[in-house]
Amino acid sequence: MKNLPLLFCGIFFALAFSFVGLILTSHIQIGGLAQTTETVTPSEADPSVMVMAEGEPLFPRKESGIVKQGKDVYISMGCVYCHSQQARRSEFGADFDRGWGPRQTVARDYITQERVLLGTMRTGPDLVHLGGRYAGDAGRDWNHLHLYNPQIVSEGSTMPPFAFLYDVRKIENEPSPNALVFPPNSEYGPEEGYEVVPTRRAVALVEYLLSLKIDYSLPEAPILEQ
Repeated sequence: MKNLPLLFCGIFFALAFSFVGLILTSHIQIGGLAQTTETVTPSEADPSVMVMAEGEPLFPRKESGIVKQGKDVYISMGCVYCHSQQARRSEFGADFDRGWGPRQTVARDYITQERVLLGTMRTGPDLVHLGGRYAGDAGRDWNHLHLYNPQIVSEGSTMPPFAFLYDVRKIENEPSPNALVFPPNSEYGPEEGYEVVPTRRAVALVEYLLSLKIDYSLPEAPILEQ
């Protein structure tokens, strides 16, 4: 028992050093990060202080309501186990060559997110810039077909189909405006007189996927002209 105070001090200092190294140091490094404009200029009063441009939008963008709903679906479907959301520097991989991002991602890219989904492996491609690769209505259509059955647009893909996120129903009078449009003679299309319509969860998930894009520069990570 005479060594109990020494044991207690050892445990205390081990926990204290761990807290300082993992928590406090990280907070000092990135805890003060905030949204910023793409253009920053030195302050006239103090050139060491950078000032944001007036009237320019702030980045990274905040997640909207339907995007947050889609993120919950993304998490519940286990997408994070096969897809990462981080573009590495050029010397650490071929992410730029694959089109997975126009620049490396940095800590500031994630400050508006309540839960950051960096991922741990890449069974599938990185998704941090998916909305930049597949944009607009064409990108929306592509993502819905890909979710319904990846083989439609990515033959040979190992991703499982998520057809349960879609309703197959009989066409009444006119096709639904949001019904999936399959390639001609596709073996994955519905039977004659039926249509495939995304559920609310599918709509939210695709909107979340389209929101994933690094199309803005940050002071510490500008998009360089190719």
